[in-house]
Amino acid sequence: MDNTILTIFVVVTALAVLMQAGILLGMFIALRKTSAKVESLAEEVKTKVLPTAELAHSMIVELRPKITTVLDNVSVSTTVLRTQMERIDATLTDIIDRTRLQVIRADEFVNSTMDKLEETREAVQRTVVSPVRHISGLMHGVTAGVEAFFSRRRERESVNVPQDEMFI
Repeated sequence: MDNTILTIFVVVTALAVLMQAGILLGMFIALRKTSAKVESLAEEVKTKVLPTAELAHSMIVELRPKITTVLDNVSVSTTVLRTQMERIDATLTDIIDRTRLQVIRADEFVNSTMDKLEETREAVQRTVVSPVRHISGLMHGVTAGVEAFFSRRRERESVNVPQDEMFI
């Protein structure tokens, strides 16, 4: 009995080992097929993707100094532009300040001129127009007196004229 149990265990173990060998053989065959597919894909990648990657790498290597130069130029340009804008801002501020001062000076000049014109008008009024009016009034008075004097003389002369001559 001992022997039969031992034989059964040996047979079961042998069958298990054979079954494992079959599974391992199936896995080996599946792995070989998969390996062949992976190798064909790797070959396709080598023929299609690697040249593209190498071309991209060479372009990056070739363009890196140019891109660096462009970035340096842009940096310098923005610095120069900022400096120029600051100068323009300072210049415009100065122009506005100077213009404001000139407007103030022009306003003061116009006001001063208007004040002097007003003073001159008042002086002309006092020194020329008022005396001329006084003289004009005096002349009107003298003229009225002379006319009155001569009109009385005429009245005396016309008194001598007969009354009948006055009617027509």
